[in-house]
Amino acid sequence: MKRLLVATTIFVAIAIAAFFPALKPVEASESKQAAPLADALQDDSAARDYCVSSGGELDWRQPYFNTNGPEQDWLRLAGSRAFCKFTSQDDGSRIHVLASTLNTTKPSLAALAYYAEVQLGTCNGNPASCYCTLLGGSDSFGGINAAGGGWVQKSDPVDTVLEACIFPDMSSIDSWGLAYHSIGDIRGADLDGLLRYPNPYTAKKHSKKKK
Repeated sequence: MKRLLVATTIFVAIAIAAFFPALKPVEASESKQAAPLADALQDDSAARDYCVSSGGELDWRQPYFNTNGPEQDWLRLAGSRAFCKFTSQDDGSRIHVLASTLNTTKPSLAALAYYAEVQLGTCNGNPASCYCTLLGGSDSFGGINAAGGGWVQKSDPVDTVLEACIFPDMSSIDSWGLAYHSIGDIRGADLDGLLRYPNPYTAKKHSKKKK
């Protein structure tokens, strides 16, 4: 019995050793792995260039938690994002849009939300944050809490903590810019004409008029 058990164990071990070498892990070549990264870096650079050429100001921001507390207690989170800031020369109002959202020629949830001008509806608390949620985005850090959070640029005395409405596709326009635009109030600049993805709703309106 023992001999049979030993023989069986040896057979299984040999079978496993013979089988697994055939299952070599499929590894992408370095060139294939590097290509998407290089494309992404090139896209980021192009987005930043387009921001400036469109009359915007490049605005690098970092995510922070607990921004409702004293500044020394703010918690710096990982990452940073390049926003494009447009400031109105008439009233000094501003709107922030991710540079990548501004530059893409493909539809993004943030651009579609801006173009759609869905009405505010009934909101409790911060109307801009509530509106962002109604659109399917979020500007909350850590869920509903009193700690707060946002995208910070400490050298900016006006919008030190930015409420950026970020959508599931990672596109973003600031929450107040979206909320004001829904009632026809342009903050900073009219993104219709600046966003490289054209307004699909305008095209539909024009096609209806032609009929």
